This record gives sequence, structure tokens and C-alpha cells, in this order.
Amino acid sequence: MDLVVNVLSMCIPFSVALLLASLGEMFNQRAGIFNLGCEGVMAMGAFSGMLVPFLVGHGGAVPMVYNALGFLLAGVIGALLGLLFGLVVITFRAPQGIAGIGMQMFGVGVAGTLFRYFVGGTQSVPGVPSFPIPVLSKIPVLGKIFFSHNIVVYLAFLFVLLSNFILFKTSWGLRVRAVGTHPRAADSMGINVTLTRYESLLVGGALAGIAGAYLSLCQAKMFSDELISGRGFIAVALVYFGHWNPYKIMLGALLFSLAQTFQSVVQGLGISFPYEFAVMLPYILVIVVLAFSSRDQKSAPASLGKPFNREIRT
Repeated sequence: MDLVVNVLSMCIPFSVALLLASLGEMFNQRAGIFNLGCEGVMAMGAFSGMLVPFLVGHGGAVPMVYNALGFLLAGVIGALLGLLFGLVVITFRAPQGIAGIGMQMFGVGVAGTLFRYFVGGTQSVPGVPSFPIPVLSKIPVLGKIFFSHNIVVYLAFLFVLLSNFILFKTSWGLRVRAVGTHPRAADSMGINVTLTRYESLLVGGALAGIAGAYLSLCQAKMFSDELISGRGFIAVALVYFGHWNPYKIMLGALLFSLAQTFQSVVQGLGISFPYEFAVMLPYILVIVVLAFSSRDQKSAPASLGKPFNREIRT
């Protein structure tokens, strides 16, 4: 019983980075933009997020406000990278797949270079402490699983509700879905397709940057070149798995983090199990899930990955 509780209590915080990045990518794809550069944006967010508390604290404790500034900086950097990606694929109409790979290489490379310049080597930061919710955290079993994490975990899952509300209950969400489904019809109704797509990339980039900062400030409490470890690509896959729906994406993030938790527990308990297979398990799960989920993509945005030019009718 204790093992199950420990696994489930680890699974929830492990899912946050995937959840935030996937929700950001969902807004991108709902607007018709396919961004494979999520990995690079997360890397930049992870570095910039830990930079503020590292420079201020020099390895010691720092006030919570500096961690908040780290998340803010990561979100701003991510938003700027989202706008840069928009310049390439919306304004210049470059192929979105190739541009995404370029953004991934750019983000990972720049983050690693800046890290070695400003920090020099692996350095830990105090990070965001846990914040058990009074009373609720004392509930047997459920308290440890759901209510004994840091504040970013709680906010991330609340953002799932907010994302669903924004996407399906607001005029902006309607515009995003319209430009991703039929941009020419949206344009004929007076919706600025280019602006809406830029706005969605700004939101998606900010969320990916914050997801990276979560890894460096809340999970690893450090930065390294391997910190993201393919999570950006898994986040893109989770959007397909979740059929562009925030709640289904959340379930997918929990599923993949459960696989990640399993491999960590296997290693920690010293169970006789091939280490390499345990590490590969989350990525194998991605391939298997995509193989089955790709058969039913009726909810996919019809214009996903297609550039829009109002002067050319197709």
C-alpha cells in the first residue's frame, strides 16, 4: 500500500511540466500551428527560470519572490520565442515542421551556451518548497497523494480548468478554434487570422517556458543540458493523445508521468529489471499510444500545419 501511495504521490508532480507544455502546444495547434520546437522553448525556460534565484542566492536560500521572478522570466522568454516562431511560420510561411526542428536546436543550444557562460557548471538552487494544504494534507492516503505538493502543482491543475474555459467559453477561444479549423471562413467574418495565431503562439510559448522553469526550480532544482530529455516532443504527442482537449491532455500527462515514476521507483528499489528498458518505457508508451490514437483524429484542427494567405484561395 505504501508503495502505491508513494508512486501516485510522485506521479502528480512529475506530470506538471508535461501538462503545462502540452496545454501550450494545444493552443498552438488549435490555431493551426504545429510547433515541434517546444523542447527548445522548455530548455530556455529551464535555464532562465533558475538564473534569477541562482544569481541572487548564490546557493543559499532565497525569498519566494525571486522564484516567482524566475517563472516570470521563463514565461517572457518562452513568449518571445513563440513570437519568433510565428515570424518564421506565419509571416514568412516557412514549413512548420522544419522551423520547429530549428527552434528546438536553437533553444537547446542557446540555453546550454548561456548556462556555461553565466553559471559554468552544475549548480543547485533551493527551488520552490512544498506547501502541504492545511487540513487536506492530513487526510489518510489522499492527503499525501493530492495535497502535499508545491504551489505550482496546484496552480497547474487549476489551469486545466481555466484552459477549458478559455478555449470553449470565451470569444478568444472561439477565434482560436475558428482560425485552426477554417481560417478563410474566419477571415471572411472579420477575424484577424494572423493576429490570432500570433496570440496563440505567445500563450503556448509562455506555457512551455514556465514548464521548463518548473523542471529546474521545482523538480530537479538545477539545470543541465539533459534536463528536458525529450519532454517537449512528448508534450506534442500528448496533444494528439488528448484530442486537443485539456482534460484528456491532463489524463495523458498523468499516464506518461506514471511510466516515468515507475522507472524511478524500479531504480530506487534495486529491483532486478533492465535499467535501459525502464528509462525507455515512457518513450515506448508514446509510440504505442500514438499508433492507436492516430486512427481517430476527427477532432484535429482541419488547417493544422497549413499556412494562410488571404490573397490566395485554395
